[in-house]
Amino acid sequence: MESGPAIFAGTVFALFGAALLIWTGARVRHRAPVAHGVNPATAATLSTVFGTALLLAGVWCLSRV
Repeated sequence: MESGPAIFAGTVFALFGAALLIWTGARVRHRAPVAHGVNPATAATLSTVFGTALLLAGVWCLSRV
């Protein structure tokens, strides 16, 4: 019964983290701004860090099932 929320949270974290990493990579590859009004290097770095953290959180949640 307790594995349902863990599966849902892990899936959401993993999907969002992977999508954020893919989106950031595409924006950097095309030399487009990742976030408007922010230093491009800072925006790309923070997006990569948070995308990786969310992906790892999703894997951790799914490994606890």
